[in-house]
Amino acid sequence: MFESVQTLIDEHRAVQEELSDPAVHADASRAKRVNRRYAELSRIVAAYDAWHGAEEDLAAARELAKEDDAFAEEVPALEQRLAETQEKLRRLLIPRDPDDARDVILEIKAGEGGAESALFAADLLRMYLQYAASRGWKTELLERNESDLGGYKDVQIAIKGSSSDPAQGVWAHLKYEGGVHRVQRVPATESQGRIHTSTTGVLVFPEVDEPEEVQIDPNDLKIDVFRSSGPGGQSVNTTDSAVRITHVPTGIVVSMQNEKSQLQNREAGMRVLRARLLAKQQEERDAAASDARRSQIRGMDRSERIRTYNFPENRIADHRTGYKAYNLDQVMDGALGPLIDSAIAADEEAQLAAVGSEA
Repeated sequence: MFESVQTLIDEHRAVQEELSDPAVHADASRAKRVNRRYAELSRIVAAYDAWHGAEEDLAAARELAKEDDAFAEEVPALEQRLAETQEKLRRLLIPRDPDDARDVILEIKAGEGGAESALFAADLLRMYLQYAASRGWKTELLERNESDLGGYKDVQIAIKGSSSDPAQGVWAHLKYEGGVHRVQRVPATESQGRIHTSTTGVLVFPEVDEPEEVQIDPNDLKIDVFRSSGPGGQSVNTTDSAVRITHVPTGIVVSMQNEKSQLQNREAGMRVLRARLLAKQQEERDAAASDARRSQIRGMDRSERIRTYNFPENRIADHRTGYKAYNLDQVMDGALGPLIDSAIAADEEAQLAAVGSEA
């Protein structure tokens, strides 16, 4: 696997020279792409240098140990360090998802459970907002469809990162959140204290960096305007500011009414439409890709139950990775790190196993 490192080191040097060209920074899109690649390659080069240095230190200690027993005592620790640096480099050489550095559009939809499901959708929204804040990410509410009891039938947010390093990207972390989230708890509407099970769906889309990335023919769009409404159907706006955009070739429909301006709702709708079209294109490519290249944890089946939130036991469980902990209260306050790390690790292990089986 390490045979490819020299090629990546050469590319790192070339990208570094490219970044010194003022013409690169004159083009914002190009500068973003180059910076992302430089950040990704820099981590690989640093890991390679660490591995190579550990290898040289171990070889020197073994040679000196032949004449001085004091150096022999250092050998086990140096062997451990070599193994750790080798494993880190090996994982960094796994082909990275090209969208990892992208921002995301995240949608939470109430599912089975009626009012309780909508209330849990609001809880999940708060959880993701708290997690985003803990990582220094910015969030923007794009659309919301409130329920009568204060939850959400449907809510969409955009989450924007602050790092050019793909490993720290929003998509790199939140792409594993798509699927069905199951909640077990006593609903606020339950008078006899019985535990109910409800489900809420989460969809995650990588956001398009530039509109030109996804070509949309205006003739393929059907755009309707209507009067926005609130919970229970009551009118909340006296003008036709809400927008429904239908992409006729794919049948994708996006509705926006959060803003008071028809233009703002249309712009938000186009952002979501581009993200969904990009995701559709990627799913089609993934379907044709080998198992080694396809994400092993982030499946294409959006109806997959991925996680259970058990409030009576304060238990959180991820059904894909086997992760389980009894700190649900902290998770709901945004402590999602260990859960997401378990998904990343499981995905990496599956990809390494797939690569090994092909070797």
